[in-house]
Amino acid sequence: MLAPRMGVRGKVEQLVDNVAPALNITIQERRSADGLDAHVPMILRDGALYDPDLDRFFRDLPLNGVRSRHSLRAYGYDVLVWVRFLSEACGKSVWQGDRRDVLAYHRVRRRTEAGQRISAASWNRAVACLDRLYRWGVHEGLLPEAPFTHRSVWRQGYGGRRAQITARNDAYEPAARRADVSFVTLDDYRVFRDVGLRGLMPDGGARPGARDRNGIRNALFSDIVVTTGLRLEEASFLFASDLAAVDRRTARQVWLDLPDALTKGDRGRQILLSGRLLEQARAYIAVERAHAVTKFRQRSGWRSYERPIFVHRERSASRLRLLDGSDVVLDLLSPEERSRIIVCEDDGTPGEPAVLWLTEVGLPVQPNSWEVIFARASERCRSLSFSVNITPHQLRHTFAVHMLAMLIQQRIRDAALPAGPIEGYRQILGDPLQQVQRLLGHASLATTYIYLDHIASRADTVDAAVEELLALLPAEHSL
Repeated sequence: MLAPRMGVRGKVEQLVDNVAPALNITIQERRSADGLDAHVPMILRDGALYDPDLDRFFRDLPLNGVRSRHSLRAYGYDVLVWVRFLSEACGKSVWQGDRRDVLAYHRVRRRTEAGQRISAASWNRAVACLDRLYRWGVHEGLLPEAPFTHRSVWRQGYGGRRAQITARNDAYEPAARRADVSFVTLDDYRVFRDVGLRGLMPDGGARPGARDRNGIRNALFSDIVVTTGLRLEEASFLFASDLAAVDRRTARQVWLDLPDALTKGDRGRQILLSGRLLEQARAYIAVERAHAVTKFRQRSGWRSYERPIFVHRERSASRLRLLDGSDVVLDLLSPEERSRIIVCEDDGTPGEPAVLWLTEVGLPVQPNSWEVIFARASERCRSLSFSVNITPHQLRHTFAVHMLAMLIQQRIRDAALPAGPIEGYRQILGDPLQQVQRLLGHASLATTYIYLDHIASRADTVDAAVEELLALLPAEHSL
């Protein structure tokens, strides 16, 4: 059985453990293909393809909206756990699973001993994956019905009419969404950045014998994520030229466009980047990154690339020019393709990777490497008696919670409340929620609502906001 890889590469693999010792059923995360298809997983039995139809389901996922390699990988492991369970505990193949098997699976995953039990959120994610699998299977005629039942969810529509929203899978548990959000206090973040990532001592001095040559890069990456809410993959594959092209005359903040294919759901968006961080990024490009680029050229680093994409240094806001004279639209470049782009000199000589973040030898820093960097930084903090354990995704949550709290506070400060309490609450809560939704790139405002529950943890902001709200209310003698 695959050994769980704790912490560094995420929680997905943990689901594989303690389910079934079906050693002959394994997962292959990569396959021989181009682009995103290379990250479509394969389920194997004894080293051969487990089921051709199941493999078709995986290969269809990008067409059906699953266009992140991390999501593809999560689908692979969720299906792997289920297939192993069916094989070992039920003696069935994937297309033979029924409602009773789902109930038995729930007992194993959610009602077993605490050390082996997964969270409601993890269970619901697995159910969503398997629901999609079996809906696809029914559509393809592979089984007469799915092993799940669904019920309609209704809401009050216009004119008092009921309107159906969606069909909800009965296997879902009412998970507490609060558990999905883990944010960091600003004090803990400063310790993590300075002590963990930069390698400083708690008093701010240099650590004796420290060799953290990438401390500036790592701290800058972290600062950008926590102040923009970028997803890990989005932040990992920014281009150096994206920042170099921003107007230097801009003082405090600048808007930076994220291409469609770089974002989740191909929705694209703009992020707000601090002018101070922009200048730090330019300093990193001019010094630390330039040194890495020199190493890249000396070692002919492009030779280690699989299918490099060579482009001219000159580019427009929306296109890159390939060496063969054709253009490629930035909105169409996947994160994996962005990592393969090599910027060439005027004479065609490969010069440097296009991505912003480089290793010491000039190769792109991959998303899983950032997870390793953050894990090591957390360990360093704990070794100095700081109880800190921070991941890149936590910084996205941190941005959302703090930004929402501050926007609500600002809205209360600025608003002379309009007549009517309903409109007043709409402006105080609705407008900040919509702003955070746009900044995070959420498809639905309902996803952004989960951060409201966590504003209570921002006691400083909440207390100030309550005082300001009370000040706006009519005095007692006016009632």
